[in-house]
Amino acid sequence: MSEIHLIATAPMGLEAVVAREVRDLGYDRVTVENGRVHFIADELAIARANLWLRTADRVLVVMGQFEARTFDELFEGTKALPWPDWIPEHAEFPVEGRSHKSQLSSVPACQGIVKKAIVESMKQRYHTEWFGETGPRYVIEIALLNDVATLTLDTTGAGLHKRGYRKLVTEAPLKETMAAALVLLSRWQPERPLYDPFCGSGTIPIEAAMIGWNLAPGLRRSFAAEAWPVVPEDLWSEAREEAYDLVRDDIPLEIAGSDIDSAAIDVALAAAKAAGLAKELSLKVLPVAKAQPRGDYGCVITNPPYGERLGDRGEVEKVIRQLGGMASQLPTWSFFILNPNKQIEHYMGRTASKKRKLFNGRIECHLYQYFASGGLYGWRKEKQDNPGT
Repeated sequence: MSEIHLIATAPMGLEAVVAREVRDLGYDRVTVENGRVHFIADELAIARANLWLRTADRVLVVMGQFEARTFDELFEGTKALPWPDWIPEHAEFPVEGRSHKSQLSSVPACQGIVKKAIVESMKQRYHTEWFGETGPRYVIEIALLNDVATLTLDTTGAGLHKRGYRKLVTEAPLKETMAAALVLLSRWQPERPLYDPFCGSGTIPIEAAMIGWNLAPGLRRSFAAEAWPVVPEDLWSEAREEAYDLVRDDIPLEIAGSDIDSAAIDVALAAAKAAGLAKELSLKVLPVAKAQPRGDYGCVITNPPYGERLGDRGEVEKVIRQLGGMASQLPTWSFFILNPNKQIEHYMGRTASKKRKLFNGRIECHLYQYFASGGLYGWRKEKQDNPGT
């Protein structure tokens, strides 16, 4: 297999989480920059990364990178790249683009130059003047930053957050990738209980269950590169077989969620059923004031309403105070709260153990982390002292 330069794109603030996922797949030649995790791998990694990365947005093949301050430099640099090695004669190859802090600031003009250069490159290989573009889809991106052009191919297609289990959505759903990131950042273990008292369409409980059972998030969907000859079908079969072999569905899970919105719970139940996890999750219509998580050393991981988009700000303050009351009744539990409201600590009645800036879409938030006094250490000690529990 050949050596390929890949990029896993990442939401702002989650680059380190995505990098950890890439390394967990066995790829250790990793570098991180804003919004992107670069790694060197092979064709099989295209399949494995798409199937397994829970917190990345998509997986790109880097075709080349070079300085481009003029249209001539952009054209010649693009034309010199090995496009025919990847793109067959009848493929569809649209060009997308973006430019930041670069002399070539007209994105449509750059897209046109790149398209023309790729056509010229392919003419030389395929000895034809016309490309019908009726075959597999290869989305090309030209990204200009500080006068450096990066040309990529998108192997993913629809974003990685589209797992395939959500057919309906609520008014302001949390992306699956962000929900998975919250679970991973909490360091939750599947032997511990987990509760989301503002579960909405159930994304956090579902993603937690998938992590608990080591279910690859991409198993129920297809990807753009599955139609590419350069990534043959047997590599996708190998990656999927590996993923099925690694499922640990014999682990009992204690994952629950509730929400005051009955329509949201209906959506959550449908999504859990589609994900094959309906029997593993307890999802109920319940206000946060009446929520009573069971067990010890659990994690509350939640994305309460923001007020700017949902409900009234006064109501938001009320329910966060109720969440603080829940925390006071659960001394062995840790709480992880994603929210843009800068008054969260005031409403919770105590300062967070740790805060981390994240972006939910374009909304700047903080992940407020409240660690239990015993924390993970307390849970592990209890397991050692009482191995049967």
